[in-house]
Amino acid sequence: MADETTLPRPAKTTARQSAPDTGSEFTPLLRHIREQGLLDRRTGWYARTMVTNALSLAAVVTGMALIGDSWWVLALAPVLAVLCARTAFIGHDAGHAQISGNRATNRRIGLVHGNLLLGMSYAWWNDKHNRHHANPNHIDKDPDVAADVLVFTSKQAATRTGFRGWLTRHQAWLFFPLTLLEGLALKLYGFQDLRRRTGRERLVEGALLIAHVAGYLTLLLTTMPLAHALVFAVLHQALFGLHLGMAFAPNHKGMEMPDPDGEKWGHLRRQVLTSRNIRGGVLTDWFLGGLNYQIEHHLFPSMPRPHLKLAQPMVKAHCRDLGIPYTETGLIDSYRQVLRHMHDVGEPLRADT
Repeated sequence: MADETTLPRPAKTTARQSAPDTGSEFTPLLRHIREQGLLDRRTGWYARTMVTNALSLAAVVTGMALIGDSWWVLALAPVLAVLCARTAFIGHDAGHAQISGNRATNRRIGLVHGNLLLGMSYAWWNDKHNRHHANPNHIDKDPDVAADVLVFTSKQAATRTGFRGWLTRHQAWLFFPLTLLEGLALKLYGFQDLRRRTGRERLVEGALLIAHVAGYLTLLLTTMPLAHALVFAVLHQALFGLHLGMAFAPNHKGMEMPDPDGEKWGHLRRQVLTSRNIRGGVLTDWFLGGLNYQIEHHLFPSMPRPHLKLAQPMVKAHCRDLGIPYTETGLIDSYRQVLRHMHDVGEPLRADT
């Protein structure tokens, strides 16, 4: 691709072709990152971010109350969708213990920003996301590449029949339309996960999820007529799901997938080879929440988000010295690569029709 940077890639890297990673490959980088203070927490930055986000949400709610009788209130739905994505980024960081060194504090922040403000279960997401981080793109261990509505390997595609087969044949075209449902899907997964929880955790998680639904419906129905409320909710939830899909899709889809029967990769190769960075400027960094530095985030998941960009030159240089491919591309090209991979996965089913 014209705007893709991969350093270096003399040949396609696979689990069998790569030299086994060892602890010594990652240890010098970790030491250097620590020495630069990039793993130190940014409590002040997170405090300002959470306060700014809360005030922005309050301003939107005020706007809904003031102009709810007018169809102009729909202009606030995209704004609320963006702020909900910012809220999700905060919950994400709490799950990685980036915000506080106290586990209980991180959990409280996650519960407020996930369950209460978004209606998304913090416990469900944290469990799923940690499994993804431990084994990114591993077909047997990463829940993000498990066969579901979408599939990510030709082996998964081969088993699809009927309506699911139709979805797989056209999944590249359907990917972004399907993300419009992601906001609602996240809420549904949270409620379903309550069956796995017990005792106080189920009570707390469930109560906050119900509080979100009740609060959201009350907000809509008390600030605007029913017709306005229905259109607002559809627009808000669809754009929220689309924003999350656009933020997370480029990170791993279409990147290397470890061979379960091949050589085992160590931490450095496992995270770098399966991740893709998205370059851009301030606007790209803001839109993707700073998680466009996905390689750095996967190598150092507890690193505060504002430090990921600062760590990139060191990670890039370290990979270059070791001859490990470091993939970085533009935002639009990343979507092309993701959709091309999904199109290729569905090709055998299209050939059979």
